[in-house]
Amino acid sequence: MGRGLFHIAIIETSSIVYEGLANILLKSEHHYKLYRLEHFEEFMQSDLKDKVDLIILNPTMVQNNTRSFLQSKRANPRLLWIALVYSYFDKDIIDLFDMVLQINDSPETIANKIYRLAQSTEGGNEIRQSEQITERETDVLIQLVHGLSNKEIADKLNISIHTVVSHRKNIIQKTGIKSQAGLAIYAISNKIVSLDSFPDPEA
Repeated sequence: MGRGLFHIAIIETSSIVYEGLANILLKSEHHYKLYRLEHFEEFMQSDLKDKVDLIILNPTMVQNNTRSFLQSKRANPRLLWIALVYSYFDKDIIDLFDMVLQINDSPETIANKIYRLAQSTEGGNEIRQSEQITERETDVLIQLVHGLSNKEIADKLNISIHTVVSHRKNIIQKTGIKSQAGLAIYAISNKIVSLDSFPDPEA
C-alpha cells in the first residue's frame, strides 16, 4: 500500500455481484483501485499481475484447474488471493486462498476483512513471517506432503515417532492446516517443495 492505493482485481462473471462488491469497497473509508475481469485465464494473460496487490474470485474458477492456480501463486508470491464463496466448497479448495468472503457477509464485514488483509502486507508480511516453521518441522512437512506415515518419517529422519507427532502438531498450529492436501498447497506456495515433485494427475 506504499503506492497510496491498494489495487484489487475482481474476477467475476456476474455484473450484479461485481457492482455490489465494488460499491462496498469504493464507499468504504479506505482507498482502493479496482479492476474487473470475467475469467481467471484472462487475468493470467494480462499485465495486471504486476499492478494489483489482491485478487478476489469465485473458487469455481480454479477448482478444476488447481495445478494452473498453484503455478500462478508460485510465480506471483506477493499477490494475495480472496475466495468469494457462493456455496459450499471442499476445504482443500478453500485452503488455496489467503482469506474467504461469504456472499452473505455484511458490507462492513467485507470491507473490514479486505482492509485487515491489506494492512497485513504493510511493513513486510509480518503475519506470515511470525508463522514460519522451523528447519526440522520443514523436514517433517516435506515427508508428510509426499504421503509418508509417522513411522516412515521417523525412520527416514532417524527420529522417534513421538518427535514426528510433536512436529506435526506444531506444523498444524502454525499453519492452521490439518489436511495433507492443504499442507501440500502450503508447502508449494512457500517454495518448500516443488510442484514438479508431485505426479501430474492428468498424465
